[in-house]
Amino acid sequence: MPRHVLVVEDEPSIAETIWYALRTEGFDVSDAATGGDALAKLASETFDCLILDVGLPDMSGFDVCRTLRQTSSVPILFLTARDSEIDRIVGLELGADDYVAKPFSPRELAARVRAILRRTNGNTLNHATSAPNPSPSANTLDHDSVRKVIRCAGQSLDLSRNEYHLLLALMKNPGRVLTRDQLMDLAWQDPGTASDRTVDAHIKSVRSKIRTLAPDFDPIETRRGLGYALRD
Repeated sequence: MPRHVLVVEDEPSIAETIWYALRTEGFDVSDAATGGDALAKLASETFDCLILDVGLPDMSGFDVCRTLRQTSSVPILFLTARDSEIDRIVGLELGADDYVAKPFSPRELAARVRAILRRTNGNTLNHATSAPNPSPSANTLDHDSVRKVIRCAGQSLDLSRNEYHLLLALMKNPGRVLTRDQLMDLAWQDPGTASDRTVDAHIKSVRSKIRTLAPDFDPIETRRGLGYALRD
């Protein structure tokens, strides 16, 4: 069954280029020209991936992503005319799975969508709906390898793809200090797209999501000048 992709882009010529590239690759494609229209469609339909322009006429793509991440973990690829590091970090910290700057290759964009879907299996569920473990401790992390979910205090953490692999790498090496370069290799499909600041931003986001479920639980230890470790 074709994967369903929502393209949120207000420039018709760019939207048409994306539609053609994705449909040529066998995707089912829907479109939206504003953030409000996109959120309405996402509330009523199921999509396997979202291509989201940052510069929309009614609200920024970052705002759309922030709103969407409250209820859904649908994979998001940001599309933007801006290619500064801070924009990439903001997008990734909000929970995006990839970031492509204009101008772009339509074939590369389609390949990136396929790569995202391979990594996430098109997961669009809100992880908070997963069944909790019985009688969990407030200060525990638990990995469900079948559902690809990490739970804190029995509740599923709503993690982006990179956040999930970042925390999982630390969980597999309790007490061991992992450098930022090691974490990039373990958590990013293309480590060259990340930087020390990107890792730091993701760690900050993971800590915040853990504190939301367990306010007194801080399992990630910062080793200044070295990297990060999961407390033994």
